[in-house]
Amino acid sequence: MSAVVPDPAATPPQSAKLVNLPNALTVLRLAVVPVFAVLLLSDGGMDDGRRVWATVFFGAAIITDRYDGIIARRTGQVTEFGKLADPIADKALTGTALVALSVLALLPWWVTLAIIVREVGVTLLRFWVIRHGVIAASRGGKAKTVVQALAIGLYILPLGGLLASARWWVMAAALVLTLVTGLDYVYRALALRRTSARAMRAAAARRAAGPTGSRTDTAA
Repeated sequence: MSAVVPDPAATPPQSAKLVNLPNALTVLRLAVVPVFAVLLLSDGGMDDGRRVWATVFFGAAIITDRYDGIIARRTGQVTEFGKLADPIADKALTGTALVALSVLALLPWWVTLAIIVREVGVTLLRFWVIRHGVIAASRGGKAKTVVQALAIGLYILPLGGLLASARWWVMAAALVLTLVTGLDYVYRALALRRTSARAMRAAAARRAAGPTGSRTDTAA
C-alpha cells in the first residue's frame, strides 16, 4: 500500500526560516538550468567538451534534488516556498534537458513530449490533492527518477559505439517507468481525494445536512 502522510493543511504553520540550506539548494538548481542549457546547445551540440560539462552540471543538480528534501525534513526546515519550488526546479531541469536533446535531434520528440506531459500532470495532481495529504514516493517512482536521470545523462554525454546504442534501452526503461508510475499516481490521487480525513469529514457533513440542506436526526 502507498504511504500517505497527514494533511499538511491541518498542521501548525511552519516556523522554519525561508532562507535555509534546502531552499538554497533548490534555488541553485533553478539557476543551473540556463547554464546547463547553454553548455548542451553550444555549437549545435557538437562541442564534446561542453557536453561533458553539461553532464557535470546536470549530475550536480540531480544530487541537490535528492538531498534538499531529505535535509529539510530531517532538520525541520520545510517551508511553503520549498514545497512549491522543489518540483518546479526538478521539472525545469529534466524538461530543459529533454527539449534540448530533441532540438539537437538526439532524442525523438514523442519521447520528450510523453515524459514532459506525465511530469507536468503529476505535479498538477500533487497540488490538486495537497489539502488532503501527500502521497509518498513509491519504489517505482524512485526507480523512475534514477533511471530517467541516468538515461538523460547518457544522452547528454558525447558517446559513440555500443554505449550510444545501449542508452536507447535505458531511455526505453525510463519511459516505461515514467508512464506506469504516472498512471499509478493518478489512481492514488483519486483514492486519496475519496478517503482522506478531510474528504470523510465533508461527506459526513453532507449526510448530516440531508437532501434539502437542513440538518436531520440520523439516529431517528
